Amino acid sequence: MHRRTFIQNTSIALAGAALAPGLAVSGQAAQNKLPKWKGFNLLDFFSPDPAKGRKPTTEEQLKWMSDWGFDFIRIPMAYPAYLKFDRSKNITPEEVYQIDERAVERIDKLVAAAHKYNMHVSLNLHRAPGYCINAGFNEPYNLWTDQKALDAFCFHWNMWAKQYKNVSSARISFDLLNEPSMRADMNDQHSKRSSVPGDVYRKLAIAASEAIRKENPGHLIIADGNDVGTSVIPELADLDIAQSCRGYHPGIISHYKAPWATKDPDNVPEPKWPGQVGDQYLSRAMLEKFYKPWIELVKKGVGVHCGECGCWNKTPHAVFLAWFNDVLDILSSNGIGFSLWEFAGDFGVLDSRRDDVAYEDWYGHKLDRKLLTLLMKY
Repeated sequence: MHRRTFIQNTSIALAGAALAPGLAVSGQAAQNKLPKWKGFNLLDFFSPDPAKGRKPTTEEQLKWMSDWGFDFIRIPMAYPAYLKFDRSKNITPEEVYQIDERAVERIDKLVAAAHKYNMHVSLNLHRAPGYCINAGFNEPYNLWTDQKALDAFCFHWNMWAKQYKNVSSARISFDLLNEPSMRADMNDQHSKRSSVPGDVYRKLAIAASEAIRKENPGHLIIADGNDVGTSVIPELADLDIAQSCRGYHPGIISHYKAPWATKDPDNVPEPKWPGQVGDQYLSRAMLEKFYKPWIELVKKGVGVHCGECGCWNKTPHAVFLAWFNDVLDILSSNGIGFSLWEFAGDFGVLDSRRDDVAYEDWYGHKLDRKLLTLLMKY
């Protein structure tokens, strides 16, 4: 069977079936309870201020993704993007509940367009009440320590679960919180960071899953790994919640010279793959070690997906592709799907603004054909 036909038939079959959490899909590699979805993060609602947001993803772009064989999109949302409040002032705990229905409709429009092309949609709170991996918006409380923040978090997830109450888990899932960690000051990007205590993460996951499954007990829920998405969460393994890893290891490759990830971006060693970089030797073996706990989690019966992966545009392209081929090969050979951060933009297949790529013109966009070919390979 032609690969494209197989992907389309699989997508249609999944779209017509109620994929309950914990239901294995026949034909999957390893024993992953999640399908081996592959696709992109779409950043339409990533900014807390809609006026500063990205250009909306078009239906034509979703068709390109589908035609290329992709069947998954993740929508990382900043909760203030769909609220009504005075943006000239810091948000208050009361204003966190002020839903802007017109903004919700815009999100729903993107979800519906993705479903038209048989894409599974993963809704994610990239910025939740009281937590975000990124600073830049003043949070009124701390999600991990303040009950009011947890109550608001559950309110938002109940709202989204209600919005898609009658949509199959084959078509939509709820990714609770992007890249959780403990941070000393929720509004200081560089304040001390540590792991979320397992019992604290478990409390949040149970509360949110109850708020979601109150609307539909079959809703599929995903929790990002601890330590900003990198570590398996054993405390959630019995909760019928899938887990999401990351494809950014090691950071010297994926975030080379990224100013938000490196204190001194101008003085970092040039990456190689494989090769000696600074005080460490970078190789496939380090990736196999990194993903081993995730592969073990799959074998224990917990669904796993890689919700984000990719590389910023300052890494030499040949190094990026060599490293990324190993990342995707390890994930794919163990039945784990992936979602590139992002579709269009500095990490994407379109308009990534790299200096060392011979781009192909694609309907007015600059297409990184080598990256697209690598993604389609898996």
